[in-house]
Amino acid sequence: MNDTGPPTTADPTVHRTEPQRNPAEIIRELHHEGRLAAEYPRVRALLRDVPEEQFATVGQLLSRLDPDEVLRHHADQPTMTVAITGHGTLSALIAPLTAELARHGLLLRPHLTEFDSYVFELSDTGSDVYRAAPDLVLCVLDPYVVFDEVPVPWGPEDVEQVLERKLALLDRLASTFQETSGATLVVNTMPLLRDMTAQLVSSRSRSRLAAMWHEASARLLRLGDTHSSVVALDLTVPAAEGLAVRDPRLSVYAGAHLSPDLLRAYAREVGHLARQITGRTKKCLVVDLDETLWGGVLGDDGPEGIEVAAGYRGRAFQAFQKVVRQIGSQGVLLAAVSKNDIEPVQQVLREHPDMVLREDDFVSVTANWQPKHENIKALAAALNLGTDSFVFTDDSPYECGLVGRELPDTEVVQLGEDPAHHIGTLLRDGWFDVRELTREDHSRTLKYRQELSRKDFLHSFSSIEDYLRELRIDVRLAAAGEEIHNRVSQITLRTNQFNLTNRRLQPQEVSEFAAASGHHVLAIHAGDRFGDNGVVGAVFLRHDGETAYLDNFLLSCRVFSRGIENACLSAVLRHARAGGARAVQAAYRPTAKNDKVRSFYPRSGFVQILDDGTETVFRHDLTEIADPPDHLRLTEDFEGSTRL
Repeated sequence: MNDTGPPTTADPTVHRTEPQRNPAEIIRELHHEGRLAAEYPRVRALLRDVPEEQFATVGQLLSRLDPDEVLRHHADQPTMTVAITGHGTLSALIAPLTAELARHGLLLRPHLTEFDSYVFELSDTGSDVYRAAPDLVLCVLDPYVVFDEVPVPWGPEDVEQVLERKLALLDRLASTFQETSGATLVVNTMPLLRDMTAQLVSSRSRSRLAAMWHEASARLLRLGDTHSSVVALDLTVPAAEGLAVRDPRLSVYAGAHLSPDLLRAYAREVGHLARQITGRTKKCLVVDLDETLWGGVLGDDGPEGIEVAAGYRGRAFQAFQKVVRQIGSQGVLLAAVSKNDIEPVQQVLREHPDMVLREDDFVSVTANWQPKHENIKALAAALNLGTDSFVFTDDSPYECGLVGRELPDTEVVQLGEDPAHHIGTLLRDGWFDVRELTREDHSRTLKYRQELSRKDFLHSFSSIEDYLRELRIDVRLAAAGEEIHNRVSQITLRTNQFNLTNRRLQPQEVSEFAAASGHHVLAIHAGDRFGDNGVVGAVFLRHDGETAYLDNFLLSCRVFSRGIENACLSAVLRHARAGGARAVQAAYRPTAKNDKVRSFYPRSGFVQILDDGTETVFRHDLTEIADPPDHLRLTEDFEGSTRL
């Protein structure tokens, strides 16, 4: 960051604050006073600043909360039901998992199965796991899944036989799960313990054991390739970073075969997955420049004086730039917000020979002397994103504190003084994790840059009507082929504003809906004079007798207010009528983000027929269907035959 510049006593960013209380102490106080359930919405913000060494204690307090009591105070609190099963004792997982989900605004409803019951629970479709209707099922595996079944004495070939049986079993369990449940099943690799390899006195035997173990781990990690409902976590990664795989006393005396530290790391990864499943994945990384992307202060040191590649600090900053660019190449929008003058910033991004990041890597570069939270708000408005879609990273505690206070929905990552730690600090929480990349992800920055060009184009017109006509919008509403089911799933997971029901679907669920008789998954493709927007929305339609049902309607925030939604709805209604339907029903479920589409169906000729407080149902009698807007060109392809 750079705090240099014209001094002013009227700087609106200057605040004097009292020393803040320890957030862990606040949570402990709320618990002791019996107010934690009533004030649960405060927990998410408090957990941001809980020191790592106190996180386990806080998790214990939160896990004692009754979820139903929290919901009595806050009926709209998002919850997630997680079933936990496995081979060993896993009760120690509940506390860190409760805290990790709370960090992301979710209330955990845990369902813990009996010791070593995972085979029964996942193979019997009438088991407690399936009856719990979980959102996530954690099948926690440990090395003793294998070694409890090897004979004594044993050799590598004995372990290999057990591994083959276990992999075949897991494949069958995953198949049963996918056929039965719409949830996500999480499995994990099992780090190989030295206590096991050291029992072999031959180095050749040890090598053979390690090789077959790693090969089995690779097959387990690929389980998601054949079972789309499965996510595999690699626990060898945290183990390689120094976390103990097990505590010998807990393992022998309590059957808890994974250490508390490793379970906490596991819970953190599950928290990232839960965030993704519930549509909380972040979309834009906003970075500071001075002492973040490069060393030094540009305003003081000049372009030739900043540290980018020379020296140990320069190498650290360049390595950080490589990571930021790598993240941006996978669909994460990059933006820079800096207290600097814009001209030298642009000069560095365009001309500095050692820079990895260039101006075109960013969707926006803002360098001025305004408060950074104001610049982030302006950027959110320009991109038509909520501020909860952003992650802001800066080396300055002051700037991080100000953004965190003024934009509480924006995640703040404060970097330390040593740039060697920047990479680990940024990546620690997986803010941008997704299940799978789509073709649109690789061109997202370009599409949003085009969107900013559209806004500049809009400002050259005196009326919105003239602007829309000159934009030359092309819309294609077509049956979604299997090759884009991942993209349609991603739209349901990432779209919050124009999402009429807030239903989140994994790729397998999209495919199952499309395959059902009388069901249609329709993808909305759009483009205009500035370029191709790709797949920007989806419609889920089904026919049942003389009534058709719009199960959901979604549209990317990038293409709001251009008439695309009206054109597609008109096409769907006409298609339903042509197919023999006498009416179309559609539902709206309010969320914190989709209030702007509350009146979408009433404005389109639908009449309200039911409102139970959580869902409003509308009906269209199909007698009068509005024509699509005349400023765009619509192509329809419901069944594979294109109509204009």
